[in-house]
Order: sequence, then C-alpha cells, then structure tokens
Amino acid sequence: MRRRWMLVSLIAVSLGAALAGQTAVGHSRLDAILDIYVRDGRVYYRALRLERSSLDRYVASLDVAVDALPREEQAAFWLNAYNALVLRTVVDRYPIRGAAPQYPPGSIRQIPGAFDGRRFSVGGRNVTLDEIEAQLTEFGDPRLLLALGRGALGSPRLRSEAFRPDRLEQQLQAVVTDFVATEQQVNVDGSDGRLRVSPILGWRAPSFIAAYADESAAPGARSPVERATLVLIGPHLLPREREFIAADEFVMEYLDFDWRLNDLTGF
Repeated sequence: MRRRWMLVSLIAVSLGAALAGQTAVGHSRLDAILDIYVRDGRVYYRALRLERSSLDRYVASLDVAVDALPREEQAAFWLNAYNALVLRTVVDRYPIRGAAPQYPPGSIRQIPGAFDGRRFSVGGRNVTLDEIEAQLTEFGDPRLLLALGRGALGSPRLRSEAFRPDRLEQQLQAVVTDFVATEQQVNVDGSDGRLRVSPILGWRAPSFIAAYADESAAPGARSPVERATLVLIGPHLLPREREFIAADEFVMEYLDFDWRLNDLTGF
C-alpha cells in the first residue's frame, strides 16, 4: 500500500510539473530582441526586418492559453504580446508606404487596420492590438497602458527589456518615472501657466480616473481626469514643478500625439 501511495504521489507531482510547463510562458527571446534593437524607445526596424526570425518565433510562442496563470504573469504576457505584435506589424510592412493624409509618411497608422483590423493568435484567442489593450484595462492598473509601445514617437518609450512577472511592479514604477521625466509626455511650463500631458491620459481617462481620482487632494474644481493626472505624476515631479502645481493656477491641456514612426534608422 505504501509503495502504491508513493507511486501515486510521484505521478501527481510529475503531472503537475508537466501542466506547469505547458502554461509557463517564457519571454527571454523578446528580452533579447528588445535589448538588441531598441534604444531610448526607438527601434532599428531595418535591422529587425532583416533578422526577423527570432521575432517570428516569439510571436508563434504566444499562441497558448494564459487565463489560468497568476495575475502578474497574465499582465506581463499581454504587455509583451502587444509590444511584440507592434514590432511585427511594422516589420511586416517596412518600409511603410501609405497615403493617409491625416498621418505622417511612414507612420504605423499608414498600415490599414494596424490596431483594429489585423488579428493574431495570442493567449488562446484571435485578437487585435486594440483588443489586447482592452484586455489590459481589465487589470485595473492604468500604468499598464503607459507600458505599451504604439510604434510612434508620441508613445511612452518602448523599454529595452521584456516585462517579467517577478519584476512587474518595479518595471511599472520605472515606466511612470520615465513617462513623467519625458517632455513629450509631461511638460510643466511655469512661464505660461500650462501643464501639458500626453493625450493617452485623455484617451483612456476612465481607467486613470478609476485608479487615481479619489486619492487626489486637489481642489474639487479640478475635473476627475485632472485630479487623476496629478496623483499619477505628482510623486515624480521636480520640486519646482510641484510648487507650480501646488499653487493651483495652471491650465491642463493635452499635447498633440506624434504619430511618426519610432524608427532609429529611417528608410
């Protein structure tokens, strides 16, 4: 009986390990890609296109079910999937040609359906980039939305590393710090009384309001999205910028989003 019990236990442990292996998703390949081809948020798209096999293999590895994974693993998975698929979308059409007059030449927006039309087999589903972003909003942490590399200069800077479940909180804190420190995302200008911020905060206002607006000590006259913005960026501002905000005499407005491709090499 004892021998049978040991055998059953051994089988159970082996089966558990096998199932864990089936659900685990590795991101080391993407980590290497980002380390090689991304600098300060810009991408060597030409070189990546010529050596795309590693990217293609990583994208193929995303066709696995992840709903049973822990929260941090799911969040890291969808972040990495989005950023990898933006690279794939650009590389598939690079150099990008298009005639949409409302967007710059070479922009990812010149690719028809780049965000809402092209579908990928990811996470056991058939999804678009917009649907992946919607999936990320369900985590209730809008910092995830600032970690998305949208293939544009106006986007928060694409990191040169993949997101990891065991370091996700630290990485998201770094994302916000970098976001606030980048003038193209947050611009505090005391000379004209303006606080200019990325339009992403407006595009995804419900997510930021739900997470941050109730925590703000800003005067009630401020709109919910303004209060949420102040809570998000406040801890990362310079002392003189905090003084400017504390005076509460500024006007907040959105920067224009720069849809030029975040290409480090050009055509």
